[in-house]
Amino acid sequence: MNIEIVDKPLRWGGLDMNLFGIEGDCAGEKFAKPITFGLAVDQDYLWFVGGHQEPALIHPQARPGEFQGELWKYDVAEFFLLDPVSGRYLEFNLAPNGAWWSAMFTAPRVRASDEDVPFAGVATYAELAPDGSWLAAAAIPLKHLKSELNFGDGVRMNVNFILNSPDQRFASATDLGGGDADFHQPGKFKEVNFYRM
Repeated sequence: MNIEIVDKPLRWGGLDMNLFGIEGDCAGEKFAKPITFGLAVDQDYLWFVGGHQEPALIHPQARPGEFQGELWKYDVAEFFLLDPVSGRYLEFNLAPNGAWWSAMFTAPRVRASDEDVPFAGVATYAELAPDGSWLAAAAIPLKHLKSELNFGDGVRMNVNFILNSPDQRFASATDLGGGDADFHQPGKFKEVNFYRM
């Protein structure tokens, strides 16, 4: 999993970072239009960008920039970030309109807390085009990622999408093997490669 290192502060409306594509879903079926994602770190934030050139079904209670549970029941871009020391991992969901949700896990599908505890300091952004295509971004403070998840060398992660709700299609940047799509497989997350352009 590649994360670009950017020396200048990034900002929404002027994001200058690489985007990668995922052409097909976990069942091996191609998307009519590819989905895109990007990851970058500047001095203060991990930036996560996700988008699709197709309309999305958004959680009816999701509000731009607000924390909202159960986003995964609708279209969403998400990433999982595994702490290389403790084995805990973060799930972060980003709706096409910029609503977001997060939770910490101590083991696959075992939440660290039964209560929703938003990850601190998150800012999100989104653009929904008239044709339904969308691009959303989240900026997560590095200081919190470092203290909560030992973010840096050795960290592992994966990026996933849930699209085409209510007939959901699941996509993963990392091969998760056959069968039903299960994103909670920290053993299959890929080690992060930090790079400069």
